[in-house]
Amino acid sequence: MARMQNTLWNRYKYKINGLILVLVGYFLYQSLFPQFPDALPTQEQGAFEVTPIPYNVDAPYLHDGTYTKDFLLLFSKGQVSAIRQAYLTIGIDPLPLATLQLGDAGILHGSQHGQEVHAIAPEVLRAEHKIWLTIEDWQGQHQVTSWALPDILHSNH
Repeated sequence: MARMQNTLWNRYKYKINGLILVLVGYFLYQSLFPQFPDALPTQEQGAFEVTPIPYNVDAPYLHDGTYTKDFLLLFSKGQVSAIRQAYLTIGIDPLPLATLQLGDAGILHGSQHGQEVHAIAPEVLRAEHKIWLTIEDWQGQHQVTSWALPDILHSNH
């Protein structure tokens, strides 16, 4: 019978493996039960009722050279298929549709159950910023609505 040497690895390898299994369970639980910030108030915009929900309270991050903040938009009224294009931005004023069309940042994508968006945002979110939703339907009509930026999303809190 071979004798094992009393090394640090041989003393703690089973405990390390057990710790790894516990961590897998912890991260699995976190991924199955995510915690999201509160949804913003539902607003009517033309034929649609829209509720934006931020994914987290973190500051905007750099995504393909543009600062973005992730949101989920729920459409409780109206058909998403009636939207030709829609953009979500954060700022003092909404960006014009002609500017938004030049790139793919800020465009809504998803299904009728929820639209995800990497909203175009400034690097630092301030109290004077608003969340702007710009929708164009298939008839070429534009609709713009805004929400006040919640205090929890300000970069200086």
